[in-house]
Amino acid sequence: MTGSARPGWRSLLFVSADDPARLAKVGERGADAVILDLEDAVAPARKAEARGALPAQIARLHGEGHALVVRVNAGWTALAADLEAAVRPGVAALMLPKVEQAWRIEALAEMLGEWEIARGLPAGAIGIIALVESAPGLAALSEIAQAPRLVGIALGSEDLSLSLGVAPGTTFLDLPARQIALAAGAAGVMALGIPLSIAEFRDMEAYRRAAALALAYGTTGALCIHPAQVAAANAAFAPGDAELAEAHAILQAWDAADGAAVTSLDGRMIDLPVVLRARRLLARGMRTDVTD
Repeated sequence: MTGSARPGWRSLLFVSADDPARLAKVGERGADAVILDLEDAVAPARKAEARGALPAQIARLHGEGHALVVRVNAGWTALAADLEAAVRPGVAALMLPKVEQAWRIEALAEMLGEWEIARGLPAGAIGIIALVESAPGLAALSEIAQAPRLVGIALGSEDLSLSLGVAPGTTFLDLPARQIALAAGAAGVMALGIPLSIAEFRDMEAYRRAAALALAYGTTGALCIHPAQVAAANAAFAPGDAELAEAHAILQAWDAADGAAVTSLDGRMIDLPVVLRARRLLARGMRTDVTD
């Protein structure tokens, strides 16, 4: 999987890999992708048990048609054990936490290549989502964005805020969300995360406002820990009917211009950048239709 084949996920819902009750229902929550979490959501004493249960959960959820991501651990010893459990048919990507340098993604990409051969998977079948959770990670975004197998860059709002000793609110997270959107956009990969604590699921009006801000920055989707966030993210990052209608009208006007470099629609100038934006919006609409 490469950046040019990036998925169009609006919502990615975390579920602990050692929580059978939530795992049984996660496919009903409406998320575009499910993140099976082997990292923070699993206590150290339960890591082995979570890994042991993972292959069966992957097979079940993949069989039900769900897009799957596995969040692995950052430490190399734990990561090696995670790969044995996680590299399976049906896993679209691994989420690598605490990314601060591109070389960590490069190393994981090489390891994935070996596991794909061992498991009989197509080369490049599994992508990587970089979870940026620190100031050094933000400083290295341009290099991280060019790493192999990358399909997305995600904002780790809680750990980033903790590392700098500030509250995970919009005032602080606004700039990191913009930085990730710019880096991901330049690389043609998903930008995941909104300028608000991922733990906020009670004040959904605040969540919707933050998602609207993120969309305006160029963010394409959000990480979620609660079903209410899933519904809000799906609504925020899907093109509205009016936007789709306008995009269709722009393309019709452009086609009618018969090769002219500039035309107009309802008093608005239409040139190639406007047309390209309309095409991208329609493509985004087609991706969200597939995942609905």
